[in-house]
Amino acid sequence: MNGKCQAGLAAAPAMGWNSWHAFGATVTEDEVKVNVDYLDRHGLRDFGWEYVVVDILWYTPGSDPTYSRWITPYTMDEYGRFIPSPERFPSAGKDQGFKPLADYVHDKGFKFGIHIMRGIPRQAVEHNCPVLGTGVRAADIADRSDVCPWNNDMYGVDTSKPGAQEYYDSMFKLYAGWGVDYVKVDDIAVPYHKEEVEAIRDTYSELGINCSISR
Repeated sequence: MNGKCQAGLAAAPAMGWNSWHAFGATVTEDEVKVNVDYLDRHGLRDFGWEYVVVDILWYTPGSDPTYSRWITPYTMDEYGRFIPSPERFPSAGKDQGFKPLADYVHDKGFKFGIHIMRGIPRQAVEHNCPVLGTGVRAADIADRSDVCPWNNDMYGVDTSKPGAQEYYDSMFKLYAGWGVDYVKVDDIAVPYHKEEVEAIRDTYSELGINCSISR
């Protein structure tokens, strides 16, 4: 899924730096900045490197290199949406989210991206957080039988339920407010979760965010 695609296929793959390849699930704000500085200093924009992407588990206070066990509590807002851990991303404090880091990346001439998991956080369901702008709560839209086989963060979202689309809408609007240009959505392609793909598609394209699906 890419906002610039034609006939369902992007003209070219997204190119850039992804924190997963060097840091797994442990990257910090300082490490992202060091790598952005390197990309800038060595002129990699001229070779098509466009994105800087913070990969999985940016919402964990600690680092879990295996990315497979449920670390609790995650950093999350009152509406059940993950926010960056200020322990690893200090500029995210005071409700700034990823905006300061996105601004840093943009100032270097690159676009900023993040990784997310499909669905709604289990922690949001446990706390039964409200879905922003609705009378619905997290437990009302979660499908507890739909879980990722390799990651314990999320439940699937039942898109037939009232409030499901609104949850995804609110999440991507939060990202857009941070200045996120690109979102990598994991645990959605194998097997192909058509309904959640469509729910995500119906919101990201209106916000100018490019999106890809993984696994």
